[in-house]
Amino acid sequence: MTKSGIGRRTLIGTAGLGVLAAPAIIHAQAFAQEKKPLAIDRVVPPDIHKFKLGGFQVLVVKDGARPSGAPGETFGLNQPPETLATLLSRNFLPTDQFVNSFAPTLIDTGSDVILFDTGLGKAARAQGGGRLIEGLAAAGYMPEDISIIVITHMHGDHIGGIMEDGKPAFPKARYVTGQAEYDFWTDAARAGTPAEGNQKAVLANVKPLADKMTFLKEGGEVVSGITAMLAPGHTPGMLIFNIESQGKRLVLTADTANHYVLSLQRPDWEVRFDMDKAQGAATRKKVFDMIATDKVAFLGYHMPFPAVGFVEKQEAGYRFVPKSYQFDI
Repeated sequence: MTKSGIGRRTLIGTAGLGVLAAPAIIHAQAFAQEKKPLAIDRVVPPDIHKFKLGGFQVLVVKDGARPSGAPGETFGLNQPPETLATLLSRNFLPTDQFVNSFAPTLIDTGSDVILFDTGLGKAARAQGGGRLIEGLAAAGYMPEDISIIVITHMHGDHIGGIMEDGKPAFPKARYVTGQAEYDFWTDAARAGTPAEGNQKAVLANVKPLADKMTFLKEGGEVVSGITAMLAPGHTPGMLIFNIESQGKRLVLTADTANHYVLSLQRPDWEVRFDMDKAQGAATRKKVFDMIATDKVAFLGYHMPFPAVGFVEKQEAGYRFVPKSYQFDI
């Protein structure tokens, strides 16, 4: 694989939760017969996953993963700590930490190569993130191959990779995003509010591309077969997308649900990063009621990699069922 400039390094995930990528140097003590370290002149590519959706080719890239502290600091803010701990334990998960992963997605329609969100970007590479471009390359796509970039919403982990060293990371792409989302983050009223920090990133990295942008509302099309749905709450103008090809269907849900247990089994629980928590909960129930009723697959940006699965109604929420071979036969 062509070197990306990241260099040799060890990408370590949270302790006890696995290694994100193999070390670049394997020490001799691991191999009794060796007398000196064995150098490996490459970095293991990030995880990628491909599957077909009708006539579309879907590629999911694991842009990175990171420990995110105590789950109760992010999820279930309106719940007693012991209630949260009980639910996690019932699902065989630790109660003192969780792992957040990031899954930008490419859809190759045959005529367009569409990238949904751009991941964490260069700023995260020292911590093992920002691996989107590597993942695309591992699947045979170069930055110049991307014809459309869809921004579901403008939080930093979705727009961090849109620029590279001050220039568009995907030089031939045009851009699609929500009108309400763009208007919110570029409004001068964000100055002096808790949203100001994220707004600065939008003004620096997204607004300069406005002349290449198409702004969508509810029901707007990216291309034929890919339709926007407004899903407010996490941010005021977040878009999710209904994707259909040759009778096959997938709903790309972005950050409607950010944890496969805490957000899905208990959709009413407040989430720290939902800007309007009540609206975020209402949107979760509306979207996942539809997905469960229609028995279709969804792709969630923070779901366990490869971030694709199904839900069925259960108790107060939904049970997550990971994808297996449904798209292969």
